[in-house]
Amino acid sequence: MSTHKPKKIFFTLDTLANAGTEKSVLDILSHFSDGTNVTVIYFFRGDDLKEAYEKAGIPLRYEPISGRFPLLKGVLRLRKILKAEKPDMVVSSILRANLISRVACWLTGTKLVGTFVSDSYSDLRKSSFSIKRKLGFYFYYRLDRLTAGIPVGWISNSKCIRESNCQYLGIDPGKVEVIYRGRNPEKFRVKENRLLPGQFRFVYVGRMLETKGVGELLEAFAITAQEFPFASLDMYGKGNYESKAKEKISRLGINEKVRMHGLVPNGWEKHYEADCFVFPSWYEGFSGSVVEAMMVGIPIIASDIPMNLEAVTPDVNALVFKVRDAHDLAEQMKKAIRDYDTMCRMAKQAREEALKRFDIKVIAAQYENYLHRHIAGA
Repeated sequence: MSTHKPKKIFFTLDTLANAGTEKSVLDILSHFSDGTNVTVIYFFRGDDLKEAYEKAGIPLRYEPISGRFPLLKGVLRLRKILKAEKPDMVVSSILRANLISRVACWLTGTKLVGTFVSDSYSDLRKSSFSIKRKLGFYFYYRLDRLTAGIPVGWISNSKCIRESNCQYLGIDPGKVEVIYRGRNPEKFRVKENRLLPGQFRFVYVGRMLETKGVGELLEAFAITAQEFPFASLDMYGKGNYESKAKEKISRLGINEKVRMHGLVPNGWEKHYEADCFVFPSWYEGFSGSVVEAMMVGIPIIASDIPMNLEAVTPDVNALVFKVRDAHDLAEQMKKAIRDYDTMCRMAKQAREEALKRFDIKVIAAQYENYLHRHIAGA
């Protein structure tokens, strides 16, 4: 038995919202070894995943911040915790938790590892902002860049995310380790891909946001349904594009073929009820949704953004289309219907690829080893 004292590591998040980063942290921490004691600290309202964290036995601390100057309040609160608890390291994710953690760790001399979980500063993302939001964006960008030198290391969930963020924040790429998001293969039974007579069921699982490509998906589906009227589309998720999506569904005349179900737990389970998963996002971190679809073994159509192409290989284990191009997406959707046998062969290869590359036990070990190396000063 090892006599080494377990390392104490705090993970900081904005919230426990039911979103990709928060779910990824949950999955990773659930598979850490006994050599690491973790606590998750979050600062803002949103605890959809609280029960899941508690069920996994992960200690939580909610340090609520409200009113004016939330970042300053967060720094003061976290600084007090760090001085009292003296963790070996802090790992931060999401912008506000990143900024709070950097200043608090700098003030207390605590080692900090930052994370890159999305393409935060891409031109495509900025182009979707209103003028008011752009002002806030540039304010936080300056703070982000100003404090980016504080972490002793970084973990990025994809190579392209590393390259983009290093460029915008002035970080040496050599300080950044790429560790993909993983999933537990034991949760995913093999899907039997078999078409039922007279129907073809597309499915979308993700947030209902414009930047997730929901608008293009609806337009593409409307085009597809003209040639294949037996096709249907089920959509699972919530977001601020819901009302516009409903208006678009009505305007396109596809009310009888598109069903919006809202947010459901374990949305990936809905893949077993469908024939093809469509993921039309404009940008991502490294998409856990694509990994989940690969694990299930459902045929996949995804946008050709670099993040998706680090997971799937076009025409080998998925079909891809030009991002934000509804007509190209429609062509791929029609191709999936016409040649479903090929789609099923690609789905099988996608599952095999996912099992090799994205097993959460392997991912968690990589993550934990990286943190321990930095604690040891490597």
